Amino acid sequence: MAGIPVRIVDVRHHTEDYAYRTPIKFGGVALDRATLLNAEIVVESADGTRASGFGSMPLGNVWSFPTRNLSYDQTLGAMRSIAVRAADLYRDAKIKAHPIRITMDLEPELFKVSDSIGIENNLGEPVPHLAALVAASPFDAALHDAYGKLFNKPVWHCYGPEYLGGDLGSFLGSEYCGIRLDDQLKPLPEPRLPLYHLVGALDPLDHSEMVKPVGDGLPETLEEWIPRDGLSHLKIKLNGDDIDWDVRRVLRIEEVAQRAMSIKKITHWRYSLDFNERVPHEDNLLEFLARLEDLSPWAYARISYIEQPTKRDLKADRANTMHRASAKIPVVIDESLLDLETLMLAREMGYTGAALKACKGQSQSLLMAAAARKHGMFLCVQDLTCVGASLLHSASLAAWVRGISAIESNGRQYLPAANDPWADQFPGVFRIPDGHMATACLGGVGLAGITGWPK
Repeated sequence: MAGIPVRIVDVRHHTEDYAYRTPIKFGGVALDRATLLNAEIVVESADGTRASGFGSMPLGNVWSFPTRNLSYDQTLGAMRSIAVRAADLYRDAKIKAHPIRITMDLEPELFKVSDSIGIENNLGEPVPHLAALVAASPFDAALHDAYGKLFNKPVWHCYGPEYLGGDLGSFLGSEYCGIRLDDQLKPLPEPRLPLYHLVGALDPLDHSEMVKPVGDGLPETLEEWIPRDGLSHLKIKLNGDDIDWDVRRVLRIEEVAQRAMSIKKITHWRYSLDFNERVPHEDNLLEFLARLEDLSPWAYARISYIEQPTKRDLKADRANTMHRASAKIPVVIDESLLDLETLMLAREMGYTGAALKACKGQSQSLLMAAAARKHGMFLCVQDLTCVGASLLHSASLAAWVRGISAIESNGRQYLPAANDPWADQFPGVFRIPDGHMATACLGGVGLAGITGWPK
């Protein structure tokens, strides 16, 4: 089947800058600000019908373009330049196809753009392709949103052969012939998902650790956040290269959680662990796990999964496998996941799960979800301090893809001002009274039921 193609007739974008409420630490760097890239794309069908879609994403340069040699402004500037050029790529595209085909056909050109920007700006090092995916993701999201709106239905219902034009063999290779993308999705969004609350390395756990209160009326400590939002899932940021500190941190969080969970009579809660790629070797991770299990079997038993603990360049570190660690607890590929090749390499190296991220693009996330599910891998959806429309996108990914059991979201902690304009329209996503995000509202027309930017 040929599917139902569209062509792009207009592309627009703009940025918004925000200050964080409190800093968050990424890979040893304290981040206190964010730049959101917002995009709008208009598509046209063969009969001339048009629809407009929206997309948004933080330009997470500290996460997607880590470097010891360049400043924050230099890496952000590079990603801004990629965004401008990505807009041109989508605007000038002559492709008439489904959004996934358009984006995947443009991806090689996008990477050429990012390679050239590193040279043109005399950065002295290449711009990571991950940064290019993040900078282009709002355009991809807007394209999918417009496609769903063209047919007046959730775009999640537009991934079967009638629309896409066949199975996934043409995208992922002959091994995936016969695998349909719509089979990887639920017929309706999951109505509720537990929310992972971030416990950053800089965050005070209780009043004894408070140094400088924010004083804005929101919780100041983990001990205040847990009962306020009824939390039952905590994502813990750790150092990775300091086992003593990491073990102490988890033990302290367990101590505080024991007190705070009892307020709302929560008896079962879970942790995910994020070492920010700083664990030197699998042996170090195993030592951490052994010590934690010995000191607190309860805390150890709460761990649901571990995010990519070691360096993101898996090809350069192939001997540093995760087979022994993932035999104990699922270990997911995150920063390394750029395409099918890196997914399969991670699986070969012992990773048993994959983290989907809206900031890598709707098209890629869907394809990687299908590939990971084929190989029986654990799936999770992770955050990039997504706020506003980008959080709606990320939450939709978690709610519609089969096999996702929770949603990560920390924008309400660090960047609530960017969420405020959206809260009345999607209260279940932006207000968390019982530890869950109410995601049934994400079954509207388009990518997430967004009708326009809040005034």
